[in-house]
Amino acid sequence: MTLPNPSVRLLLIFAVLSFLPMLNLYYIGEEAIFPISSMEMAQHGVWLKQYLYGNDVQHNPLFNWMIIPLADLAGWANVLVVARGLTVAATLGTAAMLAWLVWRLFGDRRFAAFAALVHLTFSDVMMYHGWLAYVDPLFGFFIFSAIALLWAGCVGSRPGLLWLAAVALTCALLSKAFTAYVFYGAAVFVLLFDRDYRKLLLGIPSLAAHAVMLAAPILWFAMIPSGHSQSGRMFDEILAKLAFPGVGEYLTRLVLYPLEAWSGLLPAGALAIYFLLRRRVVFDTNHPRHFRTALMIAGLNLLPYWLSPHGGMRYLIPIYPLFALICAWLIWQAGEAAQRTARRWLAAAIVLCFALGLFVFPYYQHKFRGENYALAAADIVAIAGERPLYVTDSSAPGLNVTAYINQQRYPHQALQHPPAQWEHGFVLAREADPQLGKEYKVYKLLGDRLYMLCRGTACNQP
Repeated sequence: MTLPNPSVRLLLIFAVLSFLPMLNLYYIGEEAIFPISSMEMAQHGVWLKQYLYGNDVQHNPLFNWMIIPLADLAGWANVLVVARGLTVAATLGTAAMLAWLVWRLFGDRRFAAFAALVHLTFSDVMMYHGWLAYVDPLFGFFIFSAIALLWAGCVGSRPGLLWLAAVALTCALLSKAFTAYVFYGAAVFVLLFDRDYRKLLLGIPSLAAHAVMLAAPILWFAMIPSGHSQSGRMFDEILAKLAFPGVGEYLTRLVLYPLEAWSGLLPAGALAIYFLLRRRVVFDTNHPRHFRTALMIAGLNLLPYWLSPHGGMRYLIPIYPLFALICAWLIWQAGEAAQRTARRWLAAAIVLCFALGLFVFPYYQHKFRGENYALAAADIVAIAGERPLYVTDSSAPGLNVTAYINQQRYPHQALQHPPAQWEHGFVLAREADPQLGKEYKVYKLLGDRLYMLCRGTACNQP
């Protein structure tokens, strides 16, 4: 048995550790959605529907199911750390699944470890989406696991792995969206072109597993309350991304999107292209068939997001591991000198990540955006006291302040939208609306404002 290169093992350890400083950062972007909705679901005693400000947002709740018991154990004041910890676990699980798949395909543990390292050191993974408390990394983990199990099942003629793929893909649906089936369907389509895989894929066990896989969303939406409207909303959300923005804007996106996606794959993406252009990559050894398969699955899945008028880099997270396999293979095939160069660059990326997590991000959050959310929340809690407090602001700053208020007031009920008729108390709003309440205090959150409005006796200065 060939063990991974010691330097690769050491880099893997430090790559994992580089995520730890990110756990203690203040809320970023729309991270507060799942901490808020998880608290509301736990307080309402509801498990099948995701709630935000007391309203059913019609999203699937698997991420919430994972957050709630852990937040109960760790304390709801630590719910952000819990959510980010689950995201990091999903990212590391994706890297582990990639290493397993590469080992099954290539039979080389050193190359498997290197591919996992490449994935963990992608700039978008290590410095942003790999630890941010969004559902996308969990969604990506389940999708890629399904693809990896499918592919390994084809290579090893093991139909049992297809049943595991069905479970993984169902979990992906329960995490986020129907697009899980698009990613997986593209992989099936590519693998069907391989004569050696076709017999297994068209066999009875495979057809049975895929029939169960396709039946899962029907059963889920039949089981949950208002499942028909939720499935319709999920389809509408996908269709909204196809709205045409205009010729100029669309053509600009066609040019810039591949560059934006490639920037998230640095430094390995740049190294792979460099060695390829320098003609140092040897294509006639070490299973080029699997490289071509990975390239076709990744390319086919990239195409809809490239051609779509709307969509960001995070939608590509499920195929990041395939990009990692492609980049790792090109670097590996360029020879030992290229591998040493790559290890140095990946080590530099890890050092940069530590610097960001320990110094740059904390400084930015203290001076500009992040700490101010927690300070505003503490002030609002002190002002409101025991008086009613509501919220209507669903922008990122409003969500983040609300999340801190909920955590500080727990076990009190998480903030809700105000009822139709209310005469006394406060409401947090994005704009000063005289019909909603009288302006009591304004919080400046860098370029945003959060208005604390009042009604009744709450408007009297304490």
